[in-house]
Amino acid sequence: MTRLRFRSTIVLAVVALVASLAALGDAQSHPGLRESLGTAIAAQERHTDRLLALPDVVGTAVGLRADGQAVIKVYTRAAGITRIPGSLQGVPVEVEVTGEFVALSDTTSTLPRPVPIGVSTGNRGECSAGTIGARLIWTGAGTERGALSNNHVYALGNTAQIGSEIVQPGLYDTGCAFDPNNVIGTLAAYEPINFNCDCAAFCVCNSMLDNTIDAAMGLCSTDKLGNATPSDGYGTPLSAPVSASVGQPVQKYGRTSQLTKGKVDGINATVIVSYGSGYARFKDQIVVKARRPFIKPGDSGSLLVTDPSKNPVGLLFAGSSSGKMAIANRIDFVLTGLSALSGHALSIDGE
Repeated sequence: MTRLRFRSTIVLAVVALVASLAALGDAQSHPGLRESLGTAIAAQERHTDRLLALPDVVGTAVGLRADGQAVIKVYTRAAGITRIPGSLQGVPVEVEVTGEFVALSDTTSTLPRPVPIGVSTGNRGECSAGTIGARLIWTGAGTERGALSNNHVYALGNTAQIGSEIVQPGLYDTGCAFDPNNVIGTLAAYEPINFNCDCAAFCVCNSMLDNTIDAAMGLCSTDKLGNATPSDGYGTPLSAPVSASVGQPVQKYGRTSQLTKGKVDGINATVIVSYGSGYARFKDQIVVKARRPFIKPGDSGSLLVTDPSKNPVGLLFAGSSSGKMAIANRIDFVLTGLSALSGHALSIDGE
């Protein structure tokens, strides 16, 4: 969820297009699952536009019931939405009241250097706060490292200047007062966000300008930034990333909600996100679900890792108002994108 200056509402039209059944992990072993998923995906794709046109429907996805049967999930802002069928082309429909999905940011004190990952951070240009997701490294870097977070945390939604100062904690957590002692680095690279949607009753987006990541990197040093979470977190992530799969146990450590755990509920999702300054459409995203709040304001930029192995999976940037559902960029897209922008082959600085 985003930085903490405001609660920017994210209307997430979750269109989970599960293109790679190989990414479904253990669920593949169920007899007939490949065929039932294919049928569900075809029905979901055919009816998603009509479903999203219904008032208070905020997304669709393909998932699995407890008995292993493929279903079409419809996410709504409130209960009692009419005209949602019980099945589509013979595929059962499950309605989940999620509320709106939101991008979030929030309060911590200055920490001894080097600071851990998973704590408050931001750009000195705005009174807000997000999370340091991970420490990045590249060949021949010496003591130089990259602090990974979101564009909307470090680059302030495309408005911050390269070279502007990155602080820990974010200014939201210091009463909006800037202290030069809190500077841990400078903005080095970010992927611009294409704000390409026009929203009124519902969102219309230019799919030719799809985004894949909300990511940025601050240049810092090993004496300013460590590569492990605080002691109550999962510790040091592994360097080797893995692909997300449906049902995969995951965890994160963030500024506000700290250590939380959940499961991947959808892959290859397309989402429409409101940042307050405009809407943007993202494709190939990861959907995470938890029984308790997984993400809260201020947790944007948290690294999503497997549980318990700690392999990087994604970079969190949005979630539902309840916090029980979260959206993450694929970590391979994040590393590839920032590598191209920075001119360095970046990787997670972990075990």
